[in-house]
This record gives sequence, structure tokens and C-alpha cells, in this order.
Amino acid sequence: MCSKESCMPQAKIYGIRENLIPNRQAISDAVNEAISVAFKFPPERRLQRFFPMDRADFIYPPHERSERFTIVEIETFEGRSVETLKEVVQQIVQRIHESTGIERRDIDVIITQQPRHAWGLMGEAGDEINLSYSVKV
Repeated sequence: MCSKESCMPQAKIYGIRENLIPNRQAISDAVNEAISVAFKFPPERRLQRFFPMDRADFIYPPHERSERFTIVEIETFEGRSVETLKEVVQQIVQRIHESTGIERRDIDVIITQQPRHAWGLMGEAGDEINLSYSVKV
């Protein structure tokens, strides 16, 4: 059986090292809270990876973004409604902005939904595990 801990949507957060590291905890909390609210997960469950990058490795149009540009990628099972996905995007942007001061234009959120059979969880195919929660939210 897949527990909520192992099946929680996964977050990857990218940014320039000098700006991402000092804000890591606030961004982590903001992303976790947004997922918890929109996807109806308990707040103590989080699965995140941070990718602090050198300036030379994070290329973006400087006339559109500042050095605080942050990308949040969420990978999750397919099945959540369009409204739920829009809500989590809005929640992530709002919470990161409020907790760090990063401008909304400097926050991108990309959600990738995949069929359960495309996941391997705890040594089993994702579509063969009995979930203890619903992705139909």
C-alpha cells in the first residue's frame, strides 16, 4: 500500500544559488503549504529537492526576470481537476511572494501530471499500489 509520504507530489525548486539558499526554508514551507491546501495533504508531508545553480548555468531573459527568478516544478499523478491545478499554482506563487518578497513575475510553477503506471513507488508500479488518498480533487 502506498502511504501518503511516499506518494506525495514531488517538488523540484531551481534558482540562483545566492538567492535560493537564503530563502530555502521559506520556499519549502510555502510550496508544502500550497500543496497541502490544494491537494488536501497533511502539512507534515513533504517531498522536495532544491537545485541551487551557478549564475552561468541558469539562463533566462534578464529584461523579464531578476536574479531572484525561481522555478518550481511539481510532478504528480494525473487525475486532479484543472481548478485544483490552478489553485496550487496560485497558492505557490502567493505564498512564496508573501514569505520571501520574490516578485510574482520571478516565480514560475510547472506541473507535470503522469499516469500512475509511469511511477515506480516502493518497488512497485504506481498503478498497482492501493492509495490511501484520492487524486480526484
